[in-house]
Amino acid sequence: MFERFTHDARAAVTGAVAECGRAGAAAVAEEHLLLSLMALGALEPAGVDPAAITADLAAARRRGGMSKADEEALAGLGIDLSEIVSRIEETHGEGALAAPQPRRRGLAASVRSALGRPEPDRRHFPFTQGSKKVLETSLRIALGHKDRHIGTPHLLLALLSRPGPVAEVLADHGVTYATTEANLAA
Repeated sequence: MFERFTHDARAAVTGAVAECGRAGAAAVAEEHLLLSLMALGALEPAGVDPAAITADLAAARRRGGMSKADEEALAGLGIDLSEIVSRIEETHGEGALAAPQPRRRGLAASVRSALGRPEPDRRHFPFTQGSKKVLETSLRIALGHKDRHIGTPHLLLALLSRPGPVAEVLADHGVTYATTEANLAA
């Protein structure tokens, strides 16, 4: 499938891997794809402020990645998500839900460490199920538009098609599936 990606779409995927590494995350998530797309200027036609989107993504990360819809559903059950987050942060420190998961060290890494040898630079990060689904959906969207190649607009549409914090943050900034699709058709 990767051979169908345009140069910019490939750069978006490799940029997402780099974003994952910078964040210290264990796997490439949908958020990393969005940050990479923003770095490539894919949201410039929408006229959004990348800093505001980045801040809103950080707020969603602080809520443990739960969307506002999740928060409202919990509130309907009498559960105050902000209270839960506050209690967790009181116990485990601010941003505890947003903290990257520690990478597991294998036996070879432990032996290298014990012998005082540096660990090799690792640049492989697995993709989460959600980010894999975005890549698959981008192919379907491209085929649906009768496009032979997958471009950054297809990746953005795939991100917008999946419910969750990333699509929610984009919608809060006026970037919706319908507006993005209209820009793609234009």
